[in-house]
Amino acid sequence: MPFISLGLSPALAQAASAQGFATPTPIQAQAIPAVLGGADLLAAAQTGSGKTAAFALPLLQRLQGGTAYTPRRVRALVLVPTRELAAQVGEVLRALAQRLPHPPKVAVVFGGVSINPQMMGLRGGADVVVATPGRLLDLVEHNALRLSSVRMLVLDEADRLLDLGFAEELQRVLAQLPAARQNLFFSATFPPGVQALAEGLLHAPTRVSVPATEASASAIVQRVLQVDARRRTELLRHLVQEQGWKRVLVFVATQYAAEHVAEKLYQRGIFATPLHGGLSQGARTQVLREFKEERWDVVVTTDLASRGIDIAQLPVVVNYDLPRSPVDYVHRIGRTGRAGASGLAVSFVSAATEAHFALIEKRQRLALPREQIAGFEPTEQLPAPTAAPGPGGIKGKRPSKKDKLRAAAQAAAAAKPSP
Repeated sequence: MPFISLGLSPALAQAASAQGFATPTPIQAQAIPAVLGGADLLAAAQTGSGKTAAFALPLLQRLQGGTAYTPRRVRALVLVPTRELAAQVGEVLRALAQRLPHPPKVAVVFGGVSINPQMMGLRGGADVVVATPGRLLDLVEHNALRLSSVRMLVLDEADRLLDLGFAEELQRVLAQLPAARQNLFFSATFPPGVQALAEGLLHAPTRVSVPATEASASAIVQRVLQVDARRRTELLRHLVQEQGWKRVLVFVATQYAAEHVAEKLYQRGIFATPLHGGLSQGARTQVLREFKEERWDVVVTTDLASRGIDIAQLPVVVNYDLPRSPVDYVHRIGRTGRAGASGLAVSFVSAATEAHFALIEKRQRLALPREQIAGFEPTEQLPAPTAAPGPGGIKGKRPSKKDKLRAAAQAAAAAKPSP
């Protein structure tokens, strides 16, 4: 199926081809006609399935049919949760717009850097703004842009934008927008609570859901390696060297862990570097550029890189620390196996994290075999459960709510004077 059959103009169909989109992916084939028709959209598809082009192409076409403003007014707003995703979406929009007879001006704004260059870049206005919510609100407060002319709102990675961390900022942004607008929500996952909130913001939306098996022809091999927590760095080094891995993205839980693990690997002859929110935006951008250029073998990162990082032919992702939620697991492993390529996702599981990974498996409907690497067989075991004082049977060390209430009642009874 060619792109032009979806209703796109010849110029945009050629732009898609020039960017390597040979034929529409399932999410693009379903979403593009709906967006061109003006419908609100709730679209769920796995990472690496082409979601960005699924809204970028029809967005650009609809802007071509609009009125030219002088100065330019923001007619399309794309909200994203991270700086890296903002930069990536901006790159896609600009690349696709190059072949248009009247290319729109695309502005990309995010926090973590000086606001002054972004304010200068908005002089004369912009047709499309790609932004993180906090910096967007800063620019509105500085009168650097107005949102009263927005006709299309896109929430990319909508599950993260609609969670508690962004809810207040998002509501403040929505208050600046006109009521009559087209809303497009894209994400890899829509937990029930987030979906309910999204439905309250959408008007009779078209629903598009592409199962993981249809999202792409990619094959992500998922492996679970049992290892003691204290030997994870040693095992990681062994795998990188013995398997000859190049360009490995390693996920850890904290900024300190990113620095520590990267340093340990570097000391043992592996070109590794950390990537986390504590680095300046310039340093983060440089690390990603050098990683894409294959100048680093390993990047050790926090969940900062679990969304919005598109690295072609990234072969291996390692969960050194397990993600907090099953949703984050999907986003992490989705950094590999993109655009039809194969990939490998490895998770380190210790005795203490086995139960948590079992929960991830249950939520993602997985059943992965446990493996052990020779020389790294685990020896750690969970402490045996202990008997709680008083009635109530065998429990863990932490008392339950019933235990606490029972203890409080016993203490109150003991405090009463005897008759």
